[in-house]
Amino acid sequence: MKPKLIALITFSLLVTACGNRPNKEEKPVVPEVTQAPAPQETTTGLSRFLPSMVTITTYSGERRLESGFGFFVDDQNIIALNSLFGNCDRATIEIWDGDVDEVAGFQAVDRINDLVLLKVKKLKKPALKLYTGEVPRNSVTRMASPPRETIVPVNKGKMLQELIVTGTKMFSITNMIYWTTQGRPVFLNNDEVLGVGVLKTVQATQEYLAIPSIYIVELLKSKNTPVQALSLLSGRVDPAVSAANARIKGVVIETETGNITIRLFNDTPEYRDNFLKLVHEHYYDSLLWHRVIGGFVIQSGAADTRYAKKGDIIGWKGPGYTLPANIHPKYFHRRGMIGVPRLPDDNNAYKRSDGSQFYIVTGRLYGETDLQDIEKKKKFKFTPEEKEVYGTIGGAPTLDHEYSLFGEVTEGMNIADKINEVAVDTDWRPVKDIRIKRIRILK
Repeated sequence: MKPKLIALITFSLLVTACGNRPNKEEKPVVPEVTQAPAPQETTTGLSRFLPSMVTITTYSGERRLESGFGFFVDDQNIIALNSLFGNCDRATIEIWDGDVDEVAGFQAVDRINDLVLLKVKKLKKPALKLYTGEVPRNSVTRMASPPRETIVPVNKGKMLQELIVTGTKMFSITNMIYWTTQGRPVFLNNDEVLGVGVLKTVQATQEYLAIPSIYIVELLKSKNTPVQALSLLSGRVDPAVSAANARIKGVVIETETGNITIRLFNDTPEYRDNFLKLVHEHYYDSLLWHRVIGGFVIQSGAADTRYAKKGDIIGWKGPGYTLPANIHPKYFHRRGMIGVPRLPDDNNAYKRSDGSQFYIVTGRLYGETDLQDIEKKKKFKFTPEEKEVYGTIGGAPTLDHEYSLFGEVTEGMNIADKINEVAVDTDWRPVKDIRIKRIRILK
């Protein structure tokens, strides 16, 4: 559901001139200035934070897209939900005290927690204080809405518990939140911010949640970095960055089992650039190898695996976008190739790829009869080279012409094999968790 633009009320001075021209017998009548009453909350304590809270409207050119909320966490930095900026190239802000400004760009993004640190162009406003300590259960929580005439509506609730939702730590709260009111600060009784209010579906139930302020603190470490265009939040990469990416030698996936070095293909630049962008954002740090199918593939890159516990449903959360299919004719699923999973055809007619997940083909050997059966089922023919490779080196030929490939392992295939041999449960998740520690770039 698209958020609707929420109008802010500007409070102005009402000037009333009283009386006639004074004469000698009369005292001059001083014009009386009557100020509209200051906004008051339905509960006390939040109206003074109006200069720190904003409504954000996003645009593609002149076309208005969506609106949502955010708040100042530094004098010129706003925190907001990254999902608000999917297809925009600019954004404006209306501050709840009446001021307006434009967003200059973003300085950091946390796609796993759906947060983005924005820089405003001109205005400087007081930052809200962030709370990062322990939060006792049943702590009072409050959320404000934009002023209505002289009233600042305040929704009072409490913090129920800390829990893991789609791979990230969250606070469950009782304050009512709608799709159109996400992104507002959730205050504790000490007037510090517990986190960002969001509405999420958890096991088919809609839950009111707060994204903890600890993640905002991490983003604030990048507040002095260069400002980047909002258009880059959608998965696009600046042309100059793309040109530099073409000169990168490779990347090293550091795992708890060992290191795997890969080369990214320059003839699939959108996939190369997207992968490197997520590496720069530390998106892959601490994610699980969540899907391991013996003699086939090992798979990682799902955002909901960072804090996943045993029994959690995982492997569904991405960066908030997908990539167009790029099934290059010269690449096939030989052992060591790196590809991108996707949703099945009945939900994905254009074969769009996941925005962050990837797999490494471990594969097995395929004889002539095996390949003939695949040809009949898939209605295509393997080349002589492909038949030779699948018969001597191995791979996963059932994936050919269906999934996009963007790289290959150049060193550490023995580590991929070691991961491929671990015990797994009925959903192919390793019984003992195996994580990517980090991915580093080879210049």
